[in-house]
Amino acid sequence: MKTWGKLSLGMLLAVGLMTGCGTNNNDDNKTAASNGNAGSETAAKTLTLGTSAEFPPYEFHKMIDGKDTIVGFDIEIAKDIAADMGAELVIRDLPFDSLLNELSSGRVDIVISGLSYTPKRAEAVGLSDVYFKAEQAVVVREADKDKFATMDALKNTKIGIQTGSIQEDIAKEIEGAKLTSLTKMTEIVMQLQSNRVDASIMEGPVAESFVKNVKGLVITDAKPVVEDDGYVIGVKKGNTELLDQVNTTLKRLTADGKIEEYVSAASDLSISK
Repeated sequence: MKTWGKLSLGMLLAVGLMTGCGTNNNDDNKTAASNGNAGSETAAKTLTLGTSAEFPPYEFHKMIDGKDTIVGFDIEIAKDIAADMGAELVIRDLPFDSLLNELSSGRVDIVISGLSYTPKRAEAVGLSDVYFKAEQAVVVREADKDKFATMDALKNTKIGIQTGSIQEDIAKEIEGAKLTSLTKMTEIVMQLQSNRVDASIMEGPVAESFVKNVKGLVITDAKPVVEDDGYVIGVKKGNTELLDQVNTTLKRLTADGKIEEYVSAASDLSISK
């Protein structure tokens, strides 16, 4: 498969602006052809997924056969859940920090978006079994790789971070750090390239995708430490029937080695031409 090497940030942002990533509801990304509501007792159901499609290789926008499409290994998992339910999958592309509110309000049925388990989240919504684990990473400009090679080196620096993320919690613990909390990852990358922040903390796979696609960014040797049991899927609190279905699908995908296949394929897709 051909790769496209390093993209300029301008090209990356152009794609984001064209698709309205993270700000508009993208309800046109659907699979199957049925109607109804998730959890209904009729044969025809709709499963509405809430995600923030700017985290390659988890979920991101890609032009497929000339059409803007939300893809990624989280999306493949969502498709399997919907298929096991005999449901149509409807994807809503939303800001990350609004996902759990949308879930609690019933406007989406499940949330899959590189969502880490935390006790606070477990109090608010139902959380599935863990389906994937990843380390955290520190991303900086290429010239600063050695300068910020440890977490101690990030003291008293300016850090760009995603609002409402577990990485924001990590950054808050760094002594003297001044945080710039933003909704979109592309905005954080722009802050890095324009020298407005010194570094960003991202999930490992997300960081790897950005440094492959955006010229001038690298991952340092700094190792953020976080008590993270892995990534989970959210459902509305009390919806045990849907949660059981989600866990059943996850167990099947794990046993069949499908999640690893999805991760590999999505990683390749995120850097392909």
